[in-house]
Formats: sequence, structure tokens, C-alpha cells
Amino acid sequence: MALPKLREFITPADAQGVLNALRNYQDRALIVAGGTFLHGLESRGLLTHVEALIDIQRLGLDYLESGKDGLKLGATALFADLETMPEIRNDPWLGAIKDALVFPPVQVKNAATIGGSVAASCPFFDVPISFMCLDGVVKCRGSSGMRDIPMQEFFTGLFANAMENGEFMVELAIPRPRTRSASAFMKVETNANDLAILNAAVRIDVDESGTCSDARVIAGGGVGETPIRLSDAEQVLVRQRLTPEICARAGLSAKGSVNPISDHRASAAYRSEMTRVMVNRALRQALDRLRQ
Repeated sequence: MALPKLREFITPADAQGVLNALRNYQDRALIVAGGTFLHGLESRGLLTHVEALIDIQRLGLDYLESGKDGLKLGATALFADLETMPEIRNDPWLGAIKDALVFPPVQVKNAATIGGSVAASCPFFDVPISFMCLDGVVKCRGSSGMRDIPMQEFFTGLFANAMENGEFMVELAIPRPRTRSASAFMKVETNANDLAILNAAVRIDVDESGTCSDARVIAGGGVGETPIRLSDAEQVLVRQRLTPEICARAGLSAKGSVNPISDHRASAAYRSEMTRVMVNRALRQALDRLRQ
């Protein structure tokens, strides 16, 4: 791996050490933890300016906490540990995370971190899509203190996000729903270890009468430079008693709301059709979880 300008590999013992290193190197520094996407960035020529790698694994951010308000996931917590949380394994409202964690190979799960997967801002990743449909909030730290960024505002472009120079991610918070809720994630890929050609994550909330009170429909993969919230598809679901027919209508609405790319892996037409299929299937999976 070629980092031609690399001068330092820094391992701060506390947050202030990270902030000092970020202040010294500005946009010439890169935060790392698991490092599973370093090669992906380097191979795209995106690290030629990097002079310092700042490893944050000594900051004690590997916690996973569940409380009455929801989940608090430390930035350096591993996929492998997240997968073993009883709530992830059993709670319907967290089904999208459970589904997304099926896809990474074990070698990646044992190294990849929650914060790294989000901060990389790669629209082809799976786990951040599941966080996004659950209204996750990125908590980052800078010289002025802590700041919250809703995930639906976090991704600003290809490998770009709303964190400012001098800030780094410390936690992802996922609020607990106030009503019955279930979520699901679906993906199209060329093989078991591939980045998504198209992926989709959904969440449905229902009131005491069984009517959908709120919904989230998110598409990623090749639908744009960032994951996209499909509000039109959500409106098909809200105020409806959910049925397979309603799920199919939402999938069709989702297809009409995306403008995918064509590349060597799939055409735009294929991605559009798979948006319809994956949203429909994910909604039906979430609906099955609610019924169970």
C-alpha cells in the first residue's frame, strides 16, 4: 500500500491527543481503527495527501450499551461484538442491523469497527444503511466539544461527510422506538464478499390498531454518491394497514425515486428494478418480524 507522504502513525491515549494531532495535521490526517477500508481508499488514489494516521483504539470507545433510550455504540466497537448483542440477535426493531451483519466475511467482522464503517462514507457499505433506517445519530468530538449529526444528514458525497476538520466520531446512538417496530435489510451483490450493487434498509412502526405510523426506506449501492432516503415510498406505507400489496406499491414507488448509475457491475435499469425488488422484500421481512 502506497502512502507516499506518510510521516507519522500516532496512537493517542486520550481524546485530547487525537484533537492535538488533528490540529497539527488538519486535512492531512486520517483517523483509523480497524483499517479494513484503507486499501480501498488507497487504490482509488484518495490517500496520496495523508501525512499522519491516527489510531484511536486506545480511547476506550469499544463499548456497546443498551438502555431505555436505545443503543450507544462506541466508534471502535467491532462488527463481531455487535453481532453477538442479544438485542441485535432478537429484537425485531434492530433486524436491519442483524441482516446487514450477515454479509461481511469473518475476517472483516473481527477487524471492522462501527465508527469506521460510518465515517468512511462509502455508499456501497451495508451496515451504515441499517443504522440510517433506524435514525442513528453520529456523535463526534472536536475542539469545541461534542456535536450530534443525524445520519440522514451525515453523508454529503462520495467518501465525504458532515464532520468538520478537527472532529472525529466517538459514538453512534440509535434511539429506541416508542411503538411496535421492525426493520430489515436486503442486498444484491456479485458474491458473498462483494460491495453492494444495490442495497436497501427499511423500518416500519405500527400503532395499537396495526396501522403504520411511521416508516423509513433507505437505498444504497449504486443509486448515488450517498445513500438515499426514499420519502415517497415511505408515504405509501404511512397511515396504512400493511399488507403484501402495500409493500409492493412502496417498492414500485422506490423504483421511481432513484436515478442509479451504470457501471461494469450493473446497468442503471437493473439497479432501478432491484430497488423495487429489494425494498419490497425488505418490507415483507420487517412485516413478518412484526407478526412474530
